[in-house]
Formats: sequence, C-alpha cells, structure tokens
Amino acid sequence: MVKRAVKQNIGRERAGLMLYLGNLPLHVGAFYGVGSNGIVLNKRLIRLVAVNSATELNSYIFVLLLHEYLHSLGYLNEQHVRSLVQEISRKTFGADHPATKFATAPPSLKIPPSELQPSGQDIELELIKDFERSNLSYIN
Repeated sequence: MVKRAVKQNIGRERAGLMLYLGNLPLHVGAFYGVGSNGIVLNKRLIRLVAVNSATELNSYIFVLLLHEYLHSLGYLNEQHVRSLVQEISRKTFGADHPATKFATAPPSLKIPPSELQPSGQDIELELIKDFERSNLSYIN
C-alpha cells in the first residue's frame, strides 16, 4: 500500500526492498540504510505504542514505512520527507484518518519500567518474507 500511495502521489517507485524487524532503541521508529535494500522496523516500539485499534496500529506502521520508503527513493532531507509523509497520508486517507494524524504527531508509548533499563540485547533482525507481494495489505 505504501508503494501504491507513493506511485499515485509523486509518480516514483522502487522494487527489491526487504523488511526486517528488530529491537531498536525506543527513539528510533525505523531506519533505511542509504544505498541498501532493507528497511528495519522497530518491533519493540510497535509493541509499546499506545493505540486503541488495529487500524491505528496499522496506520502508524504505514507512516513509519512510508517515511523510510521515501528515503529509499533518494529523499534524504528529514524535513522534506516528513512533509511528504503528511501530504501523501492526507491525499491517500483524508485529513481525519489515523495515518494522517500520526504523520504529524506520533502516538505515545506505554513503557513499563522494565523497558527503561538498557537490556544489552542484540538487535536480532528478523526478515519479513514476501514483503513486496502486492496482494498483502498492511493497513485496513
């Protein structure tokens, strides 16, 4: 859905991306390594995000993936990417949709005290198979 929204709104697309899940620091939602073909989504953050429904969770994931997908297309200026995420979300879903709201202000986190302590855990990336299959929907 991210690829379709970007193609419809700015006319660009890219193939061959892979998605990984990893336990990253809570201040990192996701990242794309410039020149790579992988986006890493913070599964720890996703687990702790304070949302009220699957639609809100999927909307937040959409915003994170959209942001990193735009980086993969060569948009590297953070302010410009944030503006594009807001614009594409609004044009795709409308002004009142959770994705559009999260593009402006991310949801808060429910952080138990155990998550505040450094864990020393390795990131342990998990590859999501069939990430680019067009028949999969990542938002309702």
